[in-house]
Amino acid sequence: MIKFTYIFTGLAAILIASSCSDYNKVLKSDNYGDKFDMANYLYDSVGTSSSKVRSISLYEQIYQRTPKQGEGELSYFRIGKAYYVSGDYYMAGYYLAQFPQRFPYSPKAEESTFLSAMCSVHNSPEWSLDQLETDVAINNLQQFVDRYPNSTLIDSCNNIIDGLRFKLETKSFEAIRLYSKTENFMAAESSAITFMDDYPMSIFKEEVHYLLVLNSYSLAKNSVEKKKKARIEQTIERYSIFVAAFPESEYMRLLAANDDIMRTDLKEY
Repeated sequence: MIKFTYIFTGLAAILIASSCSDYNKVLKSDNYGDKFDMANYLYDSVGTSSSKVRSISLYEQIYQRTPKQGEGELSYFRIGKAYYVSGDYYMAGYYLAQFPQRFPYSPKAEESTFLSAMCSVHNSPEWSLDQLETDVAINNLQQFVDRYPNSTLIDSCNNIIDGLRFKLETKSFEAIRLYSKTENFMAAESSAITFMDDYPMSIFKEEVHYLLVLNSYSLAKNSVEKKKKARIEQTIERYSIFVAAFPESEYMRLLAANDDIMRTDLKEY
């Protein structure tokens, strides 16, 4: 059994070495028919992520040789697709975004546009990091929806957009919580107002409204005298709106106690 394993391993090594030798010969040759055949073999017949990456160098040569022909069109598309399946979404995004511009009438233009948008989706980080890529991904997917309104991928795009928007929503929500926790009352207040305008149906709306009232109270208590009365009145008004919107809220006891303090303070004016 051990002897058989050694023989099998040795044969595999010989085949790999032979394959590498053939690949290098074709890569360096001037026979573009052989280049195209080997590139397609690596991409289609072998079909692994690593073999598709190996096909890139061959496809690049073919595209440079025949940029306006069918072989060049297929080569350019497959370069982008090979980068995509390998997980190099920045390189894939470049080629896939360029493809519809270079080949606007290609039947692969729709797929290329979608995959280009998906590259931005894959590059979108978790909510705690900078969300520039998330904004780009939403924009790219929306452009796809607008460009191909009858595409079978529309529902998928809309679901992905919803997920990306929730990521932005979560980041905005967590920023409000952080401002409140670090007693940056003014930033917490303004961020909460912006959040409620941007996400009126958010699952976080009760807590955001609570944080708005809470930080409004803290601002009023710490205000300079000339601003105090207006901020007390504003806090009382915000509390009344909160009570109407969330009468069974778990935050009611704390806010009610603060409201009593605000009403007592207001009597001084």
